[in-house]
Amino acid sequence: MAHYKYNYNGEWIKTGVTFGSVLSIVISFTMNHSVFWAIIHGFMSWFYVIYYILVY
Repeated sequence: MAHYKYNYNGEWIKTGVTFGSVLSIVISFTMNHSVFWAIIHGFMSWFYVIYYILVY
C-alpha cells in the first residue's frame, strides 16, 4: 500500500473563491445593472455562477 504525502497550502481555494466572486459580480451587474444585486451575488459567488449557467 502506497502512502502519499500531500503538500497543501490552500492557495487554489483562495483563488477559486476570489475568481468566483468576481465572475458572479460581473455577470450580475451586466444582467441587472444594479450594484446592490451585484454585491448580493458576489457573496453567493459560485452558487450564482452555476445558477446563471443552468438558467441562461
